[in-house]
Amino acid sequence: MMTSSPRETILQLFRETTTGFVSGVRISEVLGVSRTAVWKQITSLRELGYQIEAVPSRGYRLVGSPDVLLAEEIRSGLDTRIIGEDIRFLTVTDSTNLQASALADAGAAEGLVVVADRQTAGKGRLGRSWVSPAAVNLYLSVVLRPAVLPVEAPQLTFLSAVAVCRAITEVSGLQPTVKWPNDILLNGRKTAGLLNEMSSETDRVNYVVLGIGVNLNMTAEQFPTLLRYPATSLAIELGRQVSRVEFTRSLLKQIDTLYDEYLRSGPRPVLAAWEEHCDLTGKSIVVDCQSRLIKGIMAGLDDDGALLVKTPSGTFEKVLTGDVRPVEQGM
Repeated sequence: MMTSSPRETILQLFRETTTGFVSGVRISEVLGVSRTAVWKQITSLRELGYQIEAVPSRGYRLVGSPDVLLAEEIRSGLDTRIIGEDIRFLTVTDSTNLQASALADAGAAEGLVVVADRQTAGKGRLGRSWVSPAAVNLYLSVVLRPAVLPVEAPQLTFLSAVAVCRAITEVSGLQPTVKWPNDILLNGRKTAGLLNEMSSETDRVNYVVLGIGVNLNMTAEQFPTLLRYPATSLAIELGRQVSRVEFTRSLLKQIDTLYDEYLRSGPRPVLAAWEEHCDLTGKSIVVDCQSRLIKGIMAGLDDDGALLVKTPSGTFEKVLTGDVRPVEQGM
């Protein structure tokens, strides 16, 4: 388990105090630093939005917390078996997937979580960018090391999707739907995207990084004018903001539960749960495979997560990659 940062240690001391106050001497002793260094850490927390009073002869008191995704905030009350024992918070980074992959290459344990307040080079599927402004959304990556064949690893995309859907419902009461292979929708508008990346050898997976981006508190004005698909956020749909920390905790718990089920029972329960969130099953769709279009009825998922399309001729097409859209009635 990663050693807590000085800021996280101070926050933990605030939560453990029974008097409301933590003395500067106590913080200095726990951190093994000077009182001047303690003041610098308090100042750093204040700059993040924490409201901390300093009272002579009594010490410091935490009176208000911002919605900041510090590791200590997320870990507080997080009851998981595998996911989130090691959480790395980055104020700004290029991509949480890139950082998680680098840490995994260096030997990071399964369950590592990398979360950022802002990304400068957020990635979507097929090399597309993911707009990642600060202080409003969730950008997160999880390292897994499943003992599966590389061909089986794409099934974990569906695990991510189900976890996001369940977290959205738990935190907001909203009922999201999924669009194959990796989009989460609210009222037909994209609110989350997934990008899983893998390091593997011929017969084994070294690790999989589950990349997850969720639009939580973005306003309509914050979305770019030119988007491939209409987008929304939980805040837009609810008419109020949601707690990023609460949502992150919920998401990590859902991933932890689903991953445990995946390891015990294989992919089928996860795929079945994904299908329950899909509202296109049995409906007419068009799949853009870049080189060709496939039209037909969405028949569900194959055991490997491939999309099954029943064509007008009655045969079934197995689609491994492509963009799905519904066929409007009358077209």
